Amino acid sequence: IHGAQAVLPIFKKQGYGTIVNNISVGAWLATPYMAAYCASKFGLRGFFEALKGELHHYPNIHICDLYPGFLDTPGMQHAANYTGKDLKPAPPVYDPQRVARAVVSVLQRPQARKAVGSAAVALKIAYALFPTLTRNITGTVIRNYLKAAPASETTSGNVLSTVDYGTGISGGWETYFNTAIKRKLPWLLAGVAAVGFVALSRKD
Repeated sequence: IHGAQAVLPIFKKQGYGTIVNNISVGAWLATPYMAAYCASKFGLRGFFEALKGELHHYPNIHICDLYPGFLDTPGMQHAANYTGKDLKPAPPVYDPQRVARAVVSVLQRPQARKAVGSAAVALKIAYALFPTLTRNITGTVIRNYLKAAPASETTSGNVLSTVDYGTGISGGWETYFNTAIKRKLPWLLAGVAAVGFVALSRKD
């Protein structure tokens, strides 16, 4: 937001420019137990969608929003955690290089919105078609995970102060999860959505 405020006067003066935002699929999927996170991401999506409307008469100024799924970064290691449980990102977890390539892609060919990774696409579609079903399934999965997850000390992570760990690019998650899970999850989500559609159709 501050970056946009700083560069837009320059962009308007020169008549062109591109802003790239790395947001999250959390801007489309309201995830239980992640209310604060989703509020920030929904807010960013709304802010930049409104800003695109304000820049309608500047055809060469582009705002490109990226919506990736979970990335293999140290974010989970240095994030605040008050659950008392060991937290891991939900698979599939993607190489951050995919986002880097997406940034280059939209800089070369501006695109207003771009989901990064098949899971992000599947989750966005599932929530758009079946918001209640998708939200309830997600909440159930998270509750079951928290019940079985190992105990962990609570921490404020890097929210209130800096930390001297988790400073690399990779969080080591991509090798942690089975590659087969990565490939099958989008189809699993699509299957769940199809089952939900059938169930709702029969109910009607």
